[in-house]
Amino acid sequence: MVKVTLKGDVREFESGITVAEIAKSIGAGLYKAACAGRIDGKGYVDLRTPITQDCSLEILTFDDADGKHAYWHTTAHIMAQAIGRLYPEAKFAIGPAIDNGFYYDVDVPQTIGQEDLPRIEAEMKKIIKENLSLERFELDPEQARKLMADKHQDYKLELIDEHSGKGERISFYQQGEYIDLCAGPHLMSTGCVKAIKLTNCTGAYWRADANNKMLQRIYGISFPKSADLDAYLTMIEEAKKRDHRKLGRDLELFTILEEGPGFPFFLPKGMVLKNLLIDYWRQIHREAGYLEISTPMILSRSLWERSGHWDHYKQNMYTTVIDDEDYAIKPMNCPGGILVYKTKLHSYRDLPLRVGELGLVHRHELSGALHGLMRVRCFTQDDAHIFMTPAQIKDEIKGVVRLIDKVYSTFGFNYHIELSTMPEDHMGALEDWETATNALRDAVSELGYDYEVNEGDGAFYGPKLDFHLTDCLGRTWQCGTIQLDFQLPERFELEYTGEDGAKHRPIMIHRVVFGSIERFIGILTEHFAGAFPMWLSPVQVKVLPISERHLDYAKQIEKKLSDAGLRVECDERGEKIGYKIREAQLQKVPYMLVVGDKESESATVSVRNRKDGDIGSMNADEFIAKAQEEIRTKAM
Repeated sequence: MVKVTLKGDVREFESGITVAEIAKSIGAGLYKAACAGRIDGKGYVDLRTPITQDCSLEILTFDDADGKHAYWHTTAHIMAQAIGRLYPEAKFAIGPAIDNGFYYDVDVPQTIGQEDLPRIEAEMKKIIKENLSLERFELDPEQARKLMADKHQDYKLELIDEHSGKGERISFYQQGEYIDLCAGPHLMSTGCVKAIKLTNCTGAYWRADANNKMLQRIYGISFPKSADLDAYLTMIEEAKKRDHRKLGRDLELFTILEEGPGFPFFLPKGMVLKNLLIDYWRQIHREAGYLEISTPMILSRSLWERSGHWDHYKQNMYTTVIDDEDYAIKPMNCPGGILVYKTKLHSYRDLPLRVGELGLVHRHELSGALHGLMRVRCFTQDDAHIFMTPAQIKDEIKGVVRLIDKVYSTFGFNYHIELSTMPEDHMGALEDWETATNALRDAVSELGYDYEVNEGDGAFYGPKLDFHLTDCLGRTWQCGTIQLDFQLPERFELEYTGEDGAKHRPIMIHRVVFGSIERFIGILTEHFAGAFPMWLSPVQVKVLPISERHLDYAKQIEKKLSDAGLRVECDERGEKIGYKIREAQLQKVPYMLVVGDKESESATVSVRNRKDGDIGSMNADEFIAKAQEEIRTKAM
């Protein structure tokens, strides 16, 4: 017998019972909804996994992130089976679940276009209706190689060759005639999948290497209920309207040109927005006791070797040669901040030392991954580094959490926190990692925040807290992060003099709030659909004269507002007033001041709000006071 703890309730089962059978013993509804399991809080496992020793068990449904992944991974296999039926010569590469759905990379002689997706969907629905059981089995590497060779699956053979050296048996899943090399986990049958939609097809190099063959990547999404799929597709349509790349062009914020893929150009209005965010960043960091620095963009290879980036991150770095020596353009600001710390001796009285930098960093991203401002090759990282004593760790973490909460609340974002633990590729002693991880966990718990654990996803030098904000469409974006680092202070031999007069090693926090100014602008643009709050709007007021004879009065109003610190433009064109209003609405300007005969005679303005339309007449001073209060309070 084994004892299994389910949400605090301990039950006994026969040894060897599967996760699926346990779910069934609890209730038919849970069994039907089950997608995967989690044993002792680690990762996620297949529903077919036998329980052979005492443990805690969670039954994961589609409501859980890992449950979704099992659901979407199964749907990827259904799509591959459908492609195999329609294109018998297809060779399959990989087909993972991703953050929003799944994809499969396939090699077929003919091009699969958007017009072919409905036919593949129809075949998928047949497979779902067949309710084929997914069966897991294992083979020795030689047997696995023969199976895939018989099916002419060259890409699978390459994957098998990589694993065969480890001497491990290789797992497969089979549904009907379709067999796939796969570690799982998966649903019990194809019939568990209900609502599906294939969303896109594009090209992708095998292993993301431009030297390899270009494959065809087909994306899709699936849900347990048709209503959920409909809601998702509606959200996608709304997201298209909010696409920051389109709005960035229409609102004249930024552009990306073929002369610099991944390197954004900010236009005058975009620079207003960017500088407003930077000014706000500087204000809140001054208030929180940070000192601002600036470090060089290019530093020597020896520095990056010492920091560990040359060994752990070089594939993402741009390098150059200066005076016959290797240098790198910085992909992050941390080593420069450390060098600043080392420019003088420090005492325990100097700590905590909070140092912030708006540093321009460059990272090599694959061209296929570039996406507007969301994924670029150069960006302004709002970095800060805190050097502190061990006794100060928890309070400093709390201070950063409060700062991040203040910023996200200002923009109206909700968020959740993930604790990411030690990855396989890491530096430092296990006891340091354990101390650092516990400090992060204790700090957020004492502040009363819930968090999820993301096993193995920490930085190579330390565990971290990631802050995922949620926009108005329910999409999540990882922006803020707090990384606790025992390793770089050791590598760079950082010191401070303690109360005992001896030398001690400081602990270091790496943290960002926006994450990247550029990416945060992209997120804000989509969140607000370009209709930024008054305080962030590049143009806050448009003065709209009804005809040419009202232009002098309109210019007087423009000057008065400008002198009061408002960002204002006057539309001097000889167009009809209705056209001018529509144009201002399209430009997402918060306020439009219409001036004609009545306004000129009474020294007033007719005020229109982009959301509520005509809100009445007032004099210029009244409007200025109203606008300034809206800006001061950062009203949403």
